[in-house]
Amino acid sequence: MSRRAAVLAATAGLALSLTACGGDDDPFEEGEGGGDSTATEGSGGEGGGGELTVGGANFTEMLIMQEMYAALLENAGYTVDIQSVDAREIYEPALESGEIDVVPEYLATFAEFLNGAINGPDAPSSAPVATSDAQETADAARPLAEQRGLTLLDPAEAASQNAFAVTRQFADENGLTTLSDLGALGQPITLAAVEECPDRPFCEPGLESVYGLDIVDPPLATGFSTSETKQAVQRGDAQLGLVGTTDGTLDQFDLVTLEDDQGLQAADNLVPVVNTETAGDPAIAEVLNQLADVLTTEDLATMNAQVDAERQQAADVAQAYLEEKGLL
Repeated sequence: MSRRAAVLAATAGLALSLTACGGDDDPFEEGEGGGDSTATEGSGGEGGGGELTVGGANFTEMLIMQEMYAALLENAGYTVDIQSVDAREIYEPALESGEIDVVPEYLATFAEFLNGAINGPDAPSSAPVATSDAQETADAARPLAEQRGLTLLDPAEAASQNAFAVTRQFADENGLTTLSDLGALGQPITLAAVEECPDRPFCEPGLESVYGLDIVDPPLATGFSTSETKQAVQRGDAQLGLVGTTDGTLDQFDLVTLEDDQGLQAADNLVPVVNTETAGDPAIAEVLNQLADVLTTEDLATMNAQVDAERQQAADVAQAYLEEKGLL
């Protein structure tokens, strides 16, 4: 069964508020609502039939997730369109209205988006609902989602969130596997990260308060998981670089990530978010929740690398993965 990929034009100036892997996006920015898409028929219909629209953000990781959702739903008998856009500001209201039926989301980021939308813009910082535990975060997010006419399905093990990388040589020479190990070294650390890192709680302040790192100010403003960040660490201009857990290119720079063993980062596990009327069809949850049992962070990093480094098509990568896992 064929499907078309419809890419909507984004409003100029809107910033993507998702954690993108291997890209230049700022993982610390919060998104707002706003959107447009093409209406579909059959939402909330009987299982195994009808038309559905899968939507979401327009970058590698999200395109792969959208293709996987669409392939699984098509395999179950649905006709599926994909609409990829540049920001949550566009797709989230369309998801609420039912113009889009399902999107892949990042659990903690979306939980705090809902928190801010419902409880006020200061709520994510003054009364956050996301934690480093995926189940706790999902339990906190579901009632908020219900208020917006949305349903969260089961989060996958795969988590696309902030990570901090060092060279493999540096890790081996100092016996480093965790950020706590790095803090125990007690040496000044130059950090390559986003310009806003000194003001973001999950970046420099968190590294200092949670792990006791002595970050040399100011950090190198090289971006989130960019080639510049990874090259700075590789060359030794910085000992530590801000990257993504699903960045599939770290091996090319001979970098390894250090485990966030104290749970500084919130649980940005991949999770399907479905319009609640659409979710009235129980077959949709049954189909999409299959990914929760198999998709890992390493799997997603590998697929990202296949698209970004090997120039494979997202649809082909998604299809091959699902077939390998016995889901198609």
